[in-house]
Amino acid sequence: MNPYILATLLFGLGLGTTITFASSHWLLAWMGLEMNTLAIIPLMAQHHHPRAVEATTKYFLTQATAAAMLLFASTTNAWLTGQWDIQQMSHPLPITLITLALALKIGLAPVHSWLPEVLQGLDLTTGLILSTWQKLAPFALLLQIQPANSTILVALGLASTLVGGWGGLNQTQLRKILAYSSIAHLGWMILVVQFSPSLTLLTLLTYFVMTISTFLVFKLNKSTSINMLATSWAKAPALTALTPLVLLSLGGLPPLTGFMPKWLILQELAKQDLAPAATLAAMSALLSLYFYLRLSYAMALTMSPNNLTGTTPWRLQHLQFTLPLAIATAITLLLLPLAPGVMALLTL
Repeated sequence: MNPYILATLLFGLGLGTTITFASSHWLLAWMGLEMNTLAIIPLMAQHHHPRAVEATTKYFLTQATAAAMLLFASTTNAWLTGQWDIQQMSHPLPITLITLALALKIGLAPVHSWLPEVLQGLDLTTGLILSTWQKLAPFALLLQIQPANSTILVALGLASTLVGGWGGLNQTQLRKILAYSSIAHLGWMILVVQFSPSLTLLTLLTYFVMTISTFLVFKLNKSTSINMLATSWAKAPALTALTPLVLLSLGGLPPLTGFMPKWLILQELAKQDLAPAATLAAMSALLSLYFYLRLSYAMALTMSPNNLTGTTPWRLQHLQFTLPLAIATAITLLLLPLAPGVMALLTL
């Protein structure tokens, strides 16, 4: 892609999210979401491949449906209450509609079916943008409306953690596994959004860091399926030794960073007298942990029979820029000891 076109599209992507962040009017927020969607579509379809075009079409139709639903709900809210302000939502009907529209935007269960299919058709770089940056604007709106005592958020959160766990169990494609991982993590965030918004933001940021490191590892190894992970040891032995820890951190295993948000969320749910929801969420985390263990086993404990003994790819100089991978991996593995400091910041 032409660098000027790429820069324009990335600028549009950033501008759309920023407009949604800064807006207090529903029409302006809707416009930011639309700019965001229209900017990423050429990036998704830049590889002229049938799967990429199919994924782009599915994504466009899904996002257009969610945007139309959001516009309809905000118009209904203006009709019922006489104002367009995002933080002054009071009527339950538009609040429910907007919550469902934003759930469709980010891929929460039960409106999640598009996410694995779309992510499977994209390359890893665009998939990384879709899994991280594209979640920011809808989350900003969810944090602003925050329907108080809403059982719909708890229901969406529990459904997402369970679907994200069950859905990834028998997958062999890494991008689909990461999509189900995204659904499960989003479920954890939605569970606690109405009780502790700051904890939701912490979970979102730690999820971003862990997902960035995972995507960059797969990109460096050029891996798209579990079988292709078995050749990693010949390409980057040191990274292959560290990657299982990154995957287990994504699964939420102590003493790695990914355990911190899950631990704090379970603690907050217990404080809110939601012990059954906390138990169900904790059990669903075991499902996710199983398929991360599968990936770890395939990467670190198996060797591909197809490696030529004369080739030593790890001796060749990498052409890819690996500093972001190093930073993201270090944070993914080592942030848990700072949990007391993070908790002190959350209580400010």
